[in-house]
Amino acid sequence: MRLNPLVVSFSAILTLGGCSSTMVEPSHYSGFLPNYSVLQEQETASGAKVARWVDPALDLSRYNSLYIEPSQFHPKPHPSQQISQATLDEITRYYDTALRREMGSVVKVTDSPTADSLVLRPAITAVSASTEGLKPYEVIPIALVVAATTTAIGTRDQEVQIATEAMVLDGGNSKVVAEVVRKGTGTSLENKETALTVQNIKPVIDGWAKDMRLSYEQIKNKR
Repeated sequence: MRLNPLVVSFSAILTLGGCSSTMVEPSHYSGFLPNYSVLQEQETASGAKVARWVDPALDLSRYNSLYIEPSQFHPKPHPSQQISQATLDEITRYYDTALRREMGSVVKVTDSPTADSLVLRPAITAVSASTEGLKPYEVIPIALVVAATTTAIGTRDQEVQIATEAMVLDGGNSKVVAEVVRKGTGTSLENKETALTVQNIKPVIDGWAKDMRLSYEQIKNKR
């Protein structure tokens, strides 16, 4: 399934009450993964619900290292006043750092793939920004969602969400052995004029990286 995010209605992503779901609607999949049909709703070690698939035949003892490809946006994003190119670059750099930190604690992380390594290929997918009433005023094809929510005092905060799609491949034959799609909610922006920074989403990315590490440990311990 490969959908063009530019023709997807992002206004349906959130409701006025906010959205804390970690599941991404199938209609908002970016096309980054090769096969969405195998994904199933599962719960991570931290309790988050995600769409995930792991090859039942995956045997981690066959691999002695992990190569983490530089994270990317898919499709290519278009920066705005609220989400600058510098911030986009910093987001991918931080994602790389978090993944290397967490995965490096349980498996050797290498600088290049080999036949005996797994390859982790992460992406950040689709952005929409909505004004009051959730009417999109700008659609950016990366899954970082900024939407207006009502606060107790009647002003408008900007709820920040970011989503990822990632796959794991066999370094020897490039066969996909695992896939995951999920999203998370970062710290809110004061209003639609407030610029997003990587600080708003660091806790989300940290959680993703930790869950990937815990998933690796769970799969390894089952074999």
